[in-house]
Amino acid sequence: MRTSLMIAAALLFASPAMSQSVSNVAPWDQPFLPPAPEWNGASRSLLRDASDRWVTPFEADAARDFSPTYADTRAWFDRLDAASDLIRIEQFGVSPENRPIYAVIASRDGATFDPSKPVLMVQAGIHPGEIDGKDAGMMLLRDIAFYGKDDLLDRVNLILIPILSVDGHERAGAYSRPNQRGPRIQGWRNTATNQNLNRDYLKMDQPEMRAVRGLILKYRPDLYVDVHVTDGMDYQYDVTYGYNGENGVWSRSPATARWLDDAFKPAMNAALEAQGHIPGELVFGVDDENPRAGLSDGGLGERFSNGWGSAAHVPTILIENHSLKPHEQRVLGTYVFIEQALRHLATDGAALRAAVAADSALRPAEIPTNFVAVDTPTYIRAFKGITYETYDSPASGRREIRWLGQPDPEIWQMPFFGSRPTLTLQRPEAYWVPAHRADIIERLRAHGIEMEALDAPRTVSVEMLRLDDPKLATRANEGHVGVTVTSVTPERREWTFQPGSVRVPTDQVLGDVVVLMLEPQSSESLFAWGLFPEVLSRVEYIEGYAIAPLAERMMAADPALKAEFEAKLAAEPDFAANGDARLQWFYERTPFYDDRYRLYPVAREN
Repeated sequence: MRTSLMIAAALLFASPAMSQSVSNVAPWDQPFLPPAPEWNGASRSLLRDASDRWVTPFEADAARDFSPTYADTRAWFDRLDAASDLIRIEQFGVSPENRPIYAVIASRDGATFDPSKPVLMVQAGIHPGEIDGKDAGMMLLRDIAFYGKDDLLDRVNLILIPILSVDGHERAGAYSRPNQRGPRIQGWRNTATNQNLNRDYLKMDQPEMRAVRGLILKYRPDLYVDVHVTDGMDYQYDVTYGYNGENGVWSRSPATARWLDDAFKPAMNAALEAQGHIPGELVFGVDDENPRAGLSDGGLGERFSNGWGSAAHVPTILIENHSLKPHEQRVLGTYVFIEQALRHLATDGAALRAAVAADSALRPAEIPTNFVAVDTPTYIRAFKGITYETYDSPASGRREIRWLGQPDPEIWQMPFFGSRPTLTLQRPEAYWVPAHRADIIERLRAHGIEMEALDAPRTVSVEMLRLDDPKLATRANEGHVGVTVTSVTPERREWTFQPGSVRVPTDQVLGDVVVLMLEPQSSESLFAWGLFPEVLSRVEYIEGYAIAPLAERMMAADPALKAEFEAKLAAEPDFAANGDARLQWFYERTPFYDDRYRLYPVAREN
């Protein structure tokens, strides 16, 4: 095994001659990756010479295939902070490995923002190997401080989170992301607790996510940009980005989606194209073996930043720079994106705020959820592909795709498969969360959800849900064993909630988030993530010598019960042949049975 690893490592760092002969391929380049198309965009003029006092570590690298460590990044920003009144650093959290999580803020306003100015928040390093936003942000903040772009702050404030997953960033090495072209040393996708933070927006498990949510609540950004790098198929686009509701597809924030479609996207695409980049919509191939089979939106789940932003009415853009483009090209595209976002907010921020206000006033009676891909294409879209061929692989024993690194002159006409909801939830007036689930209450508070806490017992007429068919997942996901339930039975109860319990109204800006978190049938709910395992445990049993004679008396006393039992015997042979199941059927109809078994402890108020 060790010999195989050594051979693989030797192949990775083989001479450049083993790689494709492309001028902008770095000296360190994984020779098994497809070649990168030639690129010499105008945005290269943004680079500073290595002799410049304020050159970034990325720019100073001869191959521009390097991103600095956590410590070196912080030292560089500390120096920038000390030298410019426009820049300040704010710590807003601490990681599981006790590293400070910080933001770099560019503003003319000092510690208190002028509320009339829009706020742009750019987040990098939620997946630390995908670190383009950090290097682009360093360059832009430097240019704001010293090289004539301070006018960007006349009407907008900027918050950059250079590294969100700071522990994952420091689990760095040359073997982190095999599908990505640089930087040559990359951070690890997951955190120190092995969590993927871009699955944590709704359940809010991790300190990093609670910290960034606190920062959002403090500064209320008008636009939130989450910077990633793709995996998947090759194509010509180098900067792809998207948001829930793009192109009129379903959204929880329709007015915001229209602003992004009609105002932001055309201006952004024009700015990127002017600098030599090829912007594209955020899409995912539907068939790894057939690149032309179609594209999808990847799902609209609220566990992701763009799904959460749509539900919380925080305009959120997910950038996915293309992994097979060189690090330099991706960083420069990200710089152009951030700069243009600042300029567009300066001129059209009021319209975005009006759209957010309209969305925040929505209180839909029905909330669609549990999205899956549609069966037939939503529409056909033009797509700029890369040439490819297939070959017989002796390793896989099948046909594999070989991307050839040349733009296909033919524009592909690709079927696009959007998402559709498979469940519609009814919006209650409120939910009641019992005091003994303080952990659930804490998660709601971390979101900034409004609630009333009881300081004395209160008896309330509520609707409780009996879970008819809960099923545990067969494997763990993000540190949880999930649970699905497709059928519930409502039960009207008079329930006494103890001090510390909370009433959570849905008539609030985050009302949709409340429903999605607390309805057990929602695939994004805290129940679905496995946070209510206690309701699946039945307490107390009855021996056969006790239930058998009791069952006989029950049938003698209740002819209707006897008829129901006999009908079940006739209809279900397996049940009729199972003595334990037959006695269990009677036990469930006695007052001895555990009344709270499968009774979901969060109540509805209608």
